[in-house]
Amino acid sequence: MKSKYALRFLALGYLGLLLGIPVALVFINAFQDGIGAAWDAVTTPEAQHAFWLTFIMVVVAVPLNTLFGVLCALAVVRQRFRGRALLNAMVDLPFAVSPVVVGLALLLVYGRRDGWIGPWLSEHGVQIIFSMPGMILATMFVSLPFVVREVIPVLREIGTDQEQAAATLGANGLQTFFRVTLPAIRWGVAYGVVLTTARALGEFGAVSVVSGKLSGGTETATLFVENRFQRFDETGAYAASVVLALLAFATLLAMNLIKPKEARG
Repeated sequence: MKSKYALRFLALGYLGLLLGIPVALVFINAFQDGIGAAWDAVTTPEAQHAFWLTFIMVVVAVPLNTLFGVLCALAVVRQRFRGRALLNAMVDLPFAVSPVVVGLALLLVYGRRDGWIGPWLSEHGVQIIFSMPGMILATMFVSLPFVVREVIPVLREIGTDQEQAAATLGANGLQTFFRVTLPAIRWGVAYGVVLTTARALGEFGAVSVVSGKLSGGTETATLFVENRFQRFDETGAYAASVVLALLAFATLLAMNLIKPKEARG
């Protein structure tokens, strides 16, 4: 019994030191000048634009990564082709590469002056870097693996028996997917979507490189926090951080709500 409680104390204490205390201090500092000051800080036009820009990036990046994640998981688990192992390994690349390196890589490819295809895009009136498309690409890159990694184990667990039975009964590929495969992997997809959303909301490194950090133009919520902190506006920085933290808590709550009853139990 003593060892059991000691293990729990160590685990909770470790989480408290790393997560609980820092997050609590963010909330305390955000409201140290009163709720009104914090509210005013996050309702300025610059703050509202930053949160709106973050919302747009999430709305675009998450569905695209979800679609790719499901298709990639199906290809890795259900198909046999040359290069399958390489594809499976490449999916984890965003976990291994620093987001700042990702931003620099996008800059080298899509930069208007020295990029590989940036000058050609610029000649045709398309700007990627220091604009919304580049920021979305950076967000998609760093949040790419989550749906894939959540769906692949589920596909391997359910096997192919039900899909083969559906094909035997005359169902085509699309019917089999929507009536058999998708219902079986829906929880994996849902978890992947929640994790992708959380990662997209908090992305900083890659976006900071390709955005230009233009206040009221290409500044996301995380960049807004940095901007306010560098300008010694601690109330604005902490208040915006609280909003991001609340969004993160909402995603965690959504993850628990969508779990099956037996998993919650």
